[in-house]
Amino acid sequence: MPAHFNRPFETEIAFEVKSYDVDYVGYVHNAVYIRWLEDLRNTMLQAYYPLERFVNEGQSPILARTSIEYKRPLRLFNRFTGRVWVTQLEGVRWSVEHELLHEGKVAATAEQSGIFLNLKTHRPVAVPAELIEKFSAFQLQTAQLQTVQLQTVQQQAI
Repeated sequence: MPAHFNRPFETEIAFEVKSYDVDYVGYVHNAVYIRWLEDLRNTMLQAYYPLERFVNEGQSPILARTSIEYKRPLRLFNRFTGRVWVTQLEGVRWSVEHELLHEGKVAATAEQSGIFLNLKTHRPVAVPAELIEKFSAFQLQTAQLQTVQLQTVQQQAI
């Protein structure tokens, strides 16, 4: 994973806009963004806690909300990078954020949230302990790094 990743479970994918992704105006159709977010989320899960494992354990993360802000249009043949990272794992809930970058500029940002669901009872279940542990460890590591960086800046100012 690239060194610039500094957010929990951050995952990156390269995309290219295909002919079937664009609408009659020549811009990427809004529904396509949802598919790209799904691709990003599934790739992140595959790296950290595969969906197959969730299903085998009788549970699954379920999407409840998606919000997208379109900042710059993407067009046919554009190549761009998508990133996703976790912003919340607490109780039964999860949240992720996404950004789509084209030529170094943000083309879109998105937030998604949901719950973990027991596949037999269709009732909410707690976030798997292993995910909470990984998320907490990352938050602790980030806090420690920020403390070291702050101390370095303070020492340089003296």
